[in-house]
Amino acid sequence: MGQLADHRFTGLLEAVPDAMVCVDADGRIAVINAQAERLFGYARDELIGQPVEILVPDQARKVHQLHRAGYIADPRPRPMGAGAEFTARRRDGSTFPAEISLSAVDTGDGIVVAAAVRDVTERRLPAETASRLASISQPSRDTVIGQTSDQLVRHGNPGAERLNGYPDQGQVQLGTERAAALAHQRSALARQEAIQPRALNLSDIVAGVEVLLLRTLGEHVELITDLASDLPLVLVDPGRIEQVLVNLATNARDAMSGGGKVTIATTSAQIGEPAATLIGLPHGPYVLLKVSDTGCGIPKHILNRVFDPFLSAKPNGGGTGLGLATVYGVITQAGGNVRIYSEPGMGTTLTAYLPVTAASTVTAPAYAAPQAGSGQTVLVVEDEPALREVTRRILADNGYQVTAVATGPQALVALTHRLDHIDVLLTDIVMPQMQGQELAAKILALHPGTRVVFMSGYTQGLLSAQGVLEPGNHLIEKPFSEATLLTKLHEVLSAPQANAIRARGPRDAQSSGLRK
Repeated sequence: MGQLADHRFTGLLEAVPDAMVCVDADGRIAVINAQAERLFGYARDELIGQPVEILVPDQARKVHQLHRAGYIADPRPRPMGAGAEFTARRRDGSTFPAEISLSAVDTGDGIVVAAAVRDVTERRLPAETASRLASISQPSRDTVIGQTSDQLVRHGNPGAERLNGYPDQGQVQLGTERAAALAHQRSALARQEAIQPRALNLSDIVAGVEVLLLRTLGEHVELITDLASDLPLVLVDPGRIEQVLVNLATNARDAMSGGGKVTIATTSAQIGEPAATLIGLPHGPYVLLKVSDTGCGIPKHILNRVFDPFLSAKPNGGGTGLGLATVYGVITQAGGNVRIYSEPGMGTTLTAYLPVTAASTVTAPAYAAPQAGSGQTVLVVEDEPALREVTRRILADNGYQVTAVATGPQALVALTHRLDHIDVLLTDIVMPQMQGQELAAKILALHPGTRVVFMSGYTQGLLSAQGVLEPGNHLIEKPFSEATLLTKLHEVLSAPQANAIRARGPRDAQSSGLRK
């Protein structure tokens, strides 16, 4: 690496405003700049030659190695903000949220990956919204907050519309209390009032606000709820969770000008690796709130910034940019995190993960150790390199014979020239060149006994509502844990042959509106 660290190269690195960490193909740190020393708290000679995982929390290092291997296998440039945030570790053991850009350089002595690392703590702080509001004039602040909440309070107050939609005095009283709670949330947004958390069943909160959600969505949008009845409790401020639901319903309505469907689902899950690291949460039991719509989706250039305060995807002032920022702030203040998945023309699914509270009186379900494979052949088709490598490694380490490729055409080539047969096709749904359904149809035509499992960031309900995935097909939702993946494959392989999955044909796949 002597040539790499000459004076000219070092001068360029020191001029870069971000922390720069250059890593060789073996994952060892070759060069850093002064900004990296300041950001991570290490002296330069303490890092050179060390595995780059020294800058990653202990619990995330195994998954980071898999991500790194996936990038080395397909080293495409990734600009800042193009990928998910990750958690970085300083010398003193403290952590911080970071964004990175990646590019690969062929030095003649091998590939070196240059990573620019940026601390995004300030962006992640829920208090940023309040500080931004404090920096503008009071009339402007009132306008911004008013656009976000006045309509919601008015819709939540039955007296404002002559009590329409409420059949009895009890509902009137409930609606009035809910309007007051939403008004309180408006005040909290401006003044950072203290939250009032209680141990509650998330399904009860959703059911209690359903009338308000129906009014918010309007008559052209169908609301579908799928609420688990035996959820463990979460420690949340109920008014703020109602605010989250109304904000998401408003966004969904605005994304479906011609009408559509909104699905709200609650469930519980034990989150392990690799899902825990991808989500950015510790291992453990969580309650999940999933809100999906059949709208226009979110453009890729906006998707990674949707939680930034005052960023709005709506044209010319059509939104305040506070809706999703508020959702993010509420969930993270409750100790959880939020993931969002969207494809243009396909709709959006937002999943909020809330930790089960120790005060919960509901027993979390016991999770049996998943059963490993016994030499079955699995063809994995996933266009995201890191996820493809993680999936391949999990299956290979648990008794499966695995071939992993990036596209449908590559899968067909592998099946024709390298594989005698496959037991399971594990494929993403939305991919370039060929959709997952079309690939499944082609493979089933060649090998009718193949079992098919689809992967997607969307829920089964939304995919069925869009006509993308027929009922009865097997689906594993991203991000998934090792236990979830192994359990699903064991379930599919244990099913009678007569229950093998049937996939939608290529014509249906093309007419479904899926686009990458």
